[in-house]
Amino acid sequence: MTMQYGPFYVREIAPYIAGKPISEVAREFGLDEASIVKLASNENPLGMPESAKTAMAKVVADLGRYPDSNAFELKAAISARYGVPAEWITFGNGSNDILELAAHAFVEKGQSIVYSQYSFAVYALATQGLGARAIVVPAVKYGHDLEAMLQAIEPDTRLVFIANPNNPTGTFVDGAALEAFLERAPKNVVVVLDEAYTEYLPAARRYDSIGWVRRYPNLLVSRTFSKAYGLAGLRIGLAIAQPALIDLVNRLRQPFNVNTIAQAAAIAALGDTAFLEKSAALNAAGYRQLTQAFDKLGLEYVPSYGNFVLVRVGDDDAAGARVNLALLKAGIIVRPVGNYGLPQWLRVTIGLPEENEAFVAALEKTLATV
Repeated sequence: MTMQYGPFYVREIAPYIAGKPISEVAREFGLDEASIVKLASNENPLGMPESAKTAMAKVVADLGRYPDSNAFELKAAISARYGVPAEWITFGNGSNDILELAAHAFVEKGQSIVYSQYSFAVYALATQGLGARAIVVPAVKYGHDLEAMLQAIEPDTRLVFIANPNNPTGTFVDGAALEAFLERAPKNVVVVLDEAYTEYLPAARRYDSIGWVRRYPNLLVSRTFSKAYGLAGLRIGLAIAQPALIDLVNRLRQPFNVNTIAQAAAIAALGDTAFLEKSAALNAAGYRQLTQAFDKLGLEYVPSYGNFVLVRVGDDDAAGARVNLALLKAGIIVRPVGNYGLPQWLRVTIGLPEENEAFVAALEKTLATV
């Protein structure tokens, strides 16, 4: 008899599968790393802003000491940007860390968490990891059905996850609908509004979620520096909420969970509006490039408000894996999403124009031969 360790709800977790790194694909298929195009992990194709690189270089001499656990200067920058007190802000080792911390801070084992079908995989992982019960609400057009999610809340529900825009589908919920949900949600249920891709939204789609934090004490807004700000490798996310919620998150947050270099880079990136605008403009152009190609190829895709597009590449349940493998052999890394219950689809990060072009060419060839 094999000894089993740990609680059953941990053993049942399917580990998070990250996008394949370039080096792994090069080794596996005998390819030159320089020829490989990675469009799998929703990274900013512009990379890191020069302002952040400069800021990082200035703090290297201090790396023999622990980082500021309270992130005083970064909090001050966030506070000035969004007009909230410093005690309403905390940081995580990426926004994934914020999501995990929220689950552990607000939910006891056996209580329930509500989230949507086809929403970010970390919601399920966080729920399972603490032995909570998942209430997964069927999606509508691959996105959140807020009315159904509201009705799904049960007496033991303590947390609702909402991603806007949603990963991996790219769908978006209008601000008015979100605000109506917050108005009607039970006040003892914490609503985590995950806005990892909010910087890519056009002006007409934006809403004041930080203003909602002032009105709804059960709202926590989560954001990240990994996407539009280009700091994915530094792992820094933030949460904004009223002090009663932030205090509980800080009680669980690991000391020094955001390193010195990440804090310096985030301060610089936050103030680099030119880089942010360039990133958003490049993304909008890349979205048009990819979707026009999908239209030409007759492929179904989900309209996206993030920096990626979900595209259907076949009708059978092996289609996504089959096309993904062919693309890998051609040196193109995208993201299969069978683990989300979408085996016919691939999620494609919007890259530089030449990267998008290489992907489209490889996809067209693959669909013609596979």
